[in-house]
Amino acid sequence: MKALAQEMVEQARRAPAEIAVIDEFGQHTVGEIMATATALADRIAAVDHRGPTVIIQADNTWRTLAAALAVGLRGGVVAVFSPHATESEFRLALADIDPDLVVGDAAALRHWDVPETEFPSAVTAFGDHLLRARAAPFGPVQRWRGGSAIAMTSGSTGRPKCVVQSEDAIRYACRSTIDTVGLRPGESVGAFVPLSSVAAFCFGMYLPAFLGGTMVTLGRWSPEAALETMAEHRVAWTMLVPTMALQLSVTDNSAGRLAGLRAMTVGGGPMNQRALAEAETKLGTTFLRVFGMSECLGHTTPRLDDPPEIRLGRDGRPFSGTVVRAVGESATPLPAGAIGDAQVKGPSLFVGYARGGVPVPPDLTADGFLPTGDLVEVAADGSIRVMGRQKQIIIRGGRNIDINEMESAIAALPGIVQVCVVPVPDELLGERAAALVVADGAQPTLATITDQLAAADFPKFKWPEYLFSVADLPQNRVGKLSRPDAIQLATRLAAADSNSYQVG
Repeated sequence: MKALAQEMVEQARRAPAEIAVIDEFGQHTVGEIMATATALADRIAAVDHRGPTVIIQADNTWRTLAAALAVGLRGGVVAVFSPHATESEFRLALADIDPDLVVGDAAALRHWDVPETEFPSAVTAFGDHLLRARAAPFGPVQRWRGGSAIAMTSGSTGRPKCVVQSEDAIRYACRSTIDTVGLRPGESVGAFVPLSSVAAFCFGMYLPAFLGGTMVTLGRWSPEAALETMAEHRVAWTMLVPTMALQLSVTDNSAGRLAGLRAMTVGGGPMNQRALAEAETKLGTTFLRVFGMSECLGHTTPRLDDPPEIRLGRDGRPFSGTVVRAVGESATPLPAGAIGDAQVKGPSLFVGYARGGVPVPPDLTADGFLPTGDLVEVAADGSIRVMGRQKQIIIRGGRNIDINEMESAIAALPGIVQVCVVPVPDELLGERAAALVVADGAQPTLATITDQLAAADFPKFKWPEYLFSVADLPQNRVGKLSRPDAIQLATRLAAADSNSYQVG
C-alpha cells in the first residue's frame, strides 16, 4: 500500500475536495480520508517506528480505505478481515499472519474475541475504531518478501488460507483492467463485493483510488439498492460474482437500469452464456466474463468489442504478460482446443500463503507456472474456457458423474437463471445428484427438467434425481456460491422429499 498511499498524499495536496468514496455514510473527500489516514499512521508510529503488519476490519466503507492507507504510510502490510468472520477464523489468521496490530470497531473486536493477553494495548484509532497492539516490538516487515496485502480465502481445501499479494501484482491487475474497460481518471467504480476478499480489495478499493476516481459502495448487498446506487452515481464499471449479477437482472424494474454502465466484469463462479446474455440485455449494459483467482488476480478478460460467443461464452484472454496453458497427464502443454489441467504464470502471481507470519511460496512447475486445480481449454485465438474443478464429481453406485457437465446441461435450458448440482447421501448408492435452481418465471419441476434433458439427448444416468427451486443459491460472505451450504440445503430438502424422482 506504500505506493498508493504516497499517490493519495499528492492527490490530497493537489485536489483535497475531490470525492474519493461514496458509501452508506455519505460522500468522503480525498482530503478527509488522508487526514484520517495520517492521524492513524501517527498513532501507529507512536507504538513502534517500524513498519507494521496490521489486521484491519474490512467493511465496504471509507474506513477500510483510510485504515489501509495509514498502514501504507507506515510502510507496513495490511491484512483485510471481515467483521463477520468467526472467532475460529480469527484464530487461524493470528497464527498464519502473526500481526503486530489489529484495527476495528468494538463490536468486531468482541466478535473476533481479540485476546487481551496478546494485544494488551488499546487506543483510539479513529472514530469508533480501536487500535490494539501487542506488547512486543513490531516484527520485521521484510518477512513478507515483498508482500503488501493479505486476505483470507476459503479456497478448495476446506481450511481458510491467507493469500499474500504484492502491491506490484495489484497494480498490474488494476492497470490491465483499466486499459481493457477504458476507464478514465475521475470515473466512479462500484465496490459491492465485500472488501475482505482479495479480488474486491484489488478491484473494488485499490483500483478506484489508483485511477483517481470514486469508490461507490453499499454497507449491505441489495440488488435493488445496487441498481439505484449505480444509476444515481454514474458508475462506469463494477465487478460482481455471477450470483450478484444475475440477481440484478431478476429484480423488479431492472430493465435498462444499467444503460450508463460501460461494462460489468463477472467472474468467480459457474456461468452460462444464455443466462448472461439475457441478463445484460435486460440491464442494458455489457458483461465481461472473466477468470481469476486470489492467487493470480483477475488474469483474463475479453474486450468490450468481442462478440457474445467470446465475451459471454468463454472466460476471456490472458492479460498482457500473463500465460494460461492446458497440460496433459505428462505435464506437457496441449495443443489449442484440447482440455487439460490449467496452469498460469504472470505478474499478478501471489507471493505465497501466510503461515506462521511468513509467506510460504507456492509449488510452481520448473518453468514457473502455478497449477490452478481447474480444467481449461485454450483456443487458437488465445481465449480460454474453464471447465470446472478437476475433482468435482458425484459417485453414484461406483459411477462417476461430472458435476460441471450436469450443471452446464441444466443451465442451458430455457428459464434457468442459475443452477448448482451437489451430492446428497444415499444409503444404497452412496450419493445421488440434487439440483438447486433459480428460475426466471414458472418454477420448473424435476419432470420438466428431465423431459428437456431427454429431448436434448443428455444421458439418463447424468440426470438429477432431486430438483429444488430456490429464490437464491447459498452464498458465502463475498457473494460467491457456497457449495458446502448448498450440500447442506439439498441434503435437508432431499430428506423431506418423499416424491423425488429416482433414476433407475
